[in-house]
Amino acid sequence: MQNLNQRSNQTELMDDATISFDEFHDCLIELECINTLTLAYRPTLHWLKRWVKTGEPLTILDVASGGGDMLRQIAKKWPARMTTGINLIGVDLNPWSKKSAEFLSASVAPFCAYETANIFEFNSEKPVDIVISSLFTHHLTNTQIVEFLRWMDRHARKGWFINDLHRHALPYYFIKAATAIFSRNRLIRNDAAVSVARSFSVADWQNLIYRAGLDGRVCIQWYFPFRLCLYCDKERGDKERDDKEWGDKKLNDKNAAIQSRWHHE
Repeated sequence: MQNLNQRSNQTELMDDATISFDEFHDCLIELECINTLTLAYRPTLHWLKRWVKTGEPLTILDVASGGGDMLRQIAKKWPARMTTGINLIGVDLNPWSKKSAEFLSASVAPFCAYETANIFEFNSEKPVDIVISSLFTHHLTNTQIVEFLRWMDRHARKGWFINDLHRHALPYYFIKAATAIFSRNRLIRNDAAVSVARSFSVADWQNLIYRAGLDGRVCIQWYFPFRLCLYCDKERGDKERDDKEWGDKKLNDKNAAIQSRWHHE
């Protein structure tokens, strides 16, 4: 029985630098299918809507961009804006990611730029307005996450958004069984459940935000099915929300009571 009371330190196979390009590329393709089926792109696209609608020039940096699927989703969501001042940049530590992303984006979003770099050493040629990441932070240690939160806050001029998993028994055992039955990729079969075990509770994020010195400036949002997202909007001030635009409520006592049916911490 997997202990989900705290974050697992089990490593994921896809973080192994010796994996071949073909296996890694197949893994990214299958991950895109899983992300689509589990509505994984919805939280990030929802948050970005406000920034894109302004029509102003915007540089969006996707950290740990993998196969570039998040940037392609942005390009598909707002195709008209791709020719009116939006720059999409993906950065990933694994060199296979750049190769895979460029191949998969060639016919859909050839204007996306992909770089291979350690994000803590990366310097963009253009000022970055928005930093986003999806399914990245659970790969990091708590100390690295604290550093990443501070890095984003220093580099994002307008705001930043983290999209990751909620650690809970239901998604853990569901994805473990589903990938064992339907996936042919050994990385997916191993890493899917490990990703959930390495992910977060609300209390985890509250502690990490406090350690990063960002307490009071970051909001935590729960999304179905079992996503925990963080965002910081520098232009709106501390924890300010536009409920009309978002259509969601803050994680207050009422919302926490509703969500207790879905998770237990």
